[in-house]
Amino acid sequence: MSTTLTARQLAALIHQPSIKGITLAVSQLIRESKLAAGTQLPAVRELAEALGVSPATVSAAWQHLRRQSVLAGKGRSGVWVCGNSVSARPVRFEKIGNYGKGIIADLTMASPDPQLLPDLEQALRMAVRVPELNSYRREPITPSLRAAIIPDWPVESEAFLATDGGFDAMYLALRSLISPGERVMIENPTATRLLDMLDYIGAEALPVPCDQEGPLPDAVAALLQQAPRAFIYQPRTHSASGHTVSRERSDSLSKVLADSKVLIIEDDGIGELSAHPVWSLGRYYPRRTVHVRSYSKAYGPDLRLAVVSGPLDLIEQLQSLRNFGASWTSRLLQEAVAWMIQDEGTRQSIQWARRIYAERRRALLSALAQRGLSLPDRDGLSLYVPVRSEQFAMITLAAHGIAAVPGERCSTGGEQFIRISTCRLDPKQVDHVADALMLACDLDTPMNGGDRAPDI
Repeated sequence: MSTTLTARQLAALIHQPSIKGITLAVSQLIRESKLAAGTQLPAVRELAEALGVSPATVSAAWQHLRRQSVLAGKGRSGVWVCGNSVSARPVRFEKIGNYGKGIIADLTMASPDPQLLPDLEQALRMAVRVPELNSYRREPITPSLRAAIIPDWPVESEAFLATDGGFDAMYLALRSLISPGERVMIENPTATRLLDMLDYIGAEALPVPCDQEGPLPDAVAALLQQAPRAFIYQPRTHSASGHTVSRERSDSLSKVLADSKVLIIEDDGIGELSAHPVWSLGRYYPRRTVHVRSYSKAYGPDLRLAVVSGPLDLIEQLQSLRNFGASWTSRLLQEAVAWMIQDEGTRQSIQWARRIYAERRRALLSALAQRGLSLPDRDGLSLYVPVRSEQFAMITLAAHGIAAVPGERCSTGGEQFIRISTCRLDPKQVDHVADALMLACDLDTPMNGGDRAPDI
């Protein structure tokens, strides 16, 4: 078909004028390439009139197709076909890592260095001793794992659930507890896949600006006027910016949230690799706080383990959704992590890894400072680097064989920046990366963060 389509033309191809009927008909047209990428679809009101339905019916169908990333646009700008693969997928996340063959330093994924992970051999040997091995009993969490995590858990919780990693836990929480159309306050920037998840479930993200101590209380207070369903934030070291929520900031946020009924979802993705404690808002609001801690980055990605805590009714909702699929997390993996948490050798290995990651991060910070760009030494496995233009920065870095993550992947707008993973940065490449970053930043004057990090 042509790149424009009238309401009458499209209505003639839709035989069941319902939300489901419109969605299925347009999906099939896109899949069969009868609606090519770039095709402008008619205005909602015009198509609704041609079909004899309400505009809300057409809008709901378009929302379903946006979640499948085949339609784009809204409002007065109209809606158009933007893809031909009708399936739900995390668009932001899938774009990370496709930088061609000329890359000599891939600094996109803030994933642990395999050489710095604890040895799993003894842990896996111990794991086969877990009671009820190979049972089909749906057990939320093994008694040994629960006993192992309790001493260091940041909040007293009524119920616990083991999941297949941190993002699995967050997906369960968002799918179970947030409905399409609901508003959700979330840090800006945030984890790429969290934005993909919110897009998929049809929630509206309300960005919360942050500084070096975390989400700004005044911004949260202002957004509460829009009646959000939930507040999602990272309560320890932030994956994109490296900021850490201080005890004072946690106390301030608790006061702002005191008179609301907002659900609080905490995503502790870096876990024990963080150099800081967790000041959970569950200390104040245990009945509406869901806390997620991932053990993947500290103990090993192939252990695929995280733990979620919260009030029993909310955790049961997550478990009910799990029952559509695997129902429980491998007892072998739970037992392995339980043993490692209590093993002194593993604790020393994690402390050593934390120190090495800090040294790698600081090596790049030092190299940048020597070249006139002073950035704050925060925490974590990556650097937040402000730039004048993300597009210019990405092209410049690629020309020097370096891949990074543009801020747009983990942001809903605001300051231009790139994220540089430092956790696997080769010491021999530090100077080359620093030289390229100076060109990529394209700043008129050197930044000097000093002891205070710039607001983000």
